Amino acid sequence: MTGTDEESLAETFWAVARRLRHQTKGALEPWEISPGQARALGVLLRHGALRPGALAEHLRIAPRSATEVVDGLQERGLVERRPDPGDRRATLVAPTAEGDRVGAAIRAARATEAERFFGALDPDDRAELARILRRLREE
Repeated sequence: MTGTDEESLAETFWAVARRLRHQTKGALEPWEISPGQARALGVLLRHGALRPGALAEHLRIAPRSATEVVDGLQERGLVERRPDPGDRRATLVAPTAEGDRVGAAIRAARATEAERFFGALDPDDRAELARILRRLREE
């Protein structure tokens, strides 16, 4: 590949990523929730109650940033902070019943958007793209 080809591939990748990010953001509008908050809620729904530091690790963000995300979710009534029964000095963050409901609705909306986004690809192309992206994610 020449330098121009590499730039073209990178530019194409980022253009597709921007389009997907924009589409995802639009899918979240009914819940007035940011993509970062949606990711955090999804992690909590998959893993259950977590300490804020563990949530930050799952999200690969700084603990302070996780605190801000949790604050926003708590203000909306989607998560709650509660004492960790294993260590009363520590706090757990857990989804509320409303968080469970909203999280399920967001998951369904994102699946619909992903189907729309990737629907232009035939099943073989989708499988190949998934394989390539997983490989790049691992490196």
